[in-house]
Amino acid sequence: MLELPDGSATFTREWATADGVPRRGSILLVHGLGEHSGRYDHVAARLTAIGLAVHGYDLRGHGRSDGPRGSIPSDDALLDDLRFVFDHVDQRGRAAGDEHAPLLLGHSLGGTLAARATADGWVRPRALVLSSPGLALHVDPARRAVLKAARRLIPDRALPNSLPVDKLSHDPAEVAAYRSDELVHDRITPRMYGFLADAGAAVRRDAARLTVPTLLLAAGDDGIVDARGARELAAALPAGATARIYDDLFHEIFNEREPDRSRVLDDLVAWVERQLGG
Repeated sequence: MLELPDGSATFTREWATADGVPRRGSILLVHGLGEHSGRYDHVAARLTAIGLAVHGYDLRGHGRSDGPRGSIPSDDALLDDLRFVFDHVDQRGRAAGDEHAPLLLGHSLGGTLAARATADGWVRPRALVLSSPGLALHVDPARRAVLKAARRLIPDRALPNSLPVDKLSHDPAEVAAYRSDELVHDRITPRMYGFLADAGAAVRRDAARLTVPTLLLAAGDDGIVDARGARELAAALPAGATARIYDDLFHEIFNEREPDRSRVLDDLVAWVERQLGG
């Protein structure tokens, strides 16, 4: 556990570099809405194999971390938390001999959070990877109006997030594992929804500020978030950024059926290798 400045505890994980592989730096993983960092063991395994120490944490209100499920105490709470955890990982890396800041990888809500934090200067990663970031949402006008009102009137009331879980992956085993995972929840507060909607719009608007090396990997057939957000970002990223839209894949591109899962992970590792100079 890592104690945050407000006294709450966040659960952290570390995957050490593979035996016999020289250390080449570190990377921080940021998970999506309702899930937790423990779902990224297989992603971490691919990254530790190329010499990265991999760190992850459960967002507040998620997994084994403190806080009401799906809730944040203020609009900037997740940004504050990310900055604190990122600085902690950076300090750990420098003590281990790293010459550079950590890389940063965020999925879905975590992708939106990582992109917003980077664009606005909360963190300065060595490189940024966004996996199906939640930059636009599948919310019909009536529900959007209700959530907007709820944000003013009942900002901290937990509501169902209504995610269509069967659209996470084409792999039935992955969907079943998600449904049976006791650390996964289906809650979101109007305040959390508001943060996600506002942050996604800000990232699309301020894409030119993503001046660190950036890789966007996004599902084109995404039933969880609106893929138009990722497509807009891809078109607006600065020259030198890399964007890959997998037209036929569902939201959790790292958990898709084979051979698609390996294809996406291979793309990730090849790009990260280039950033490391390998």
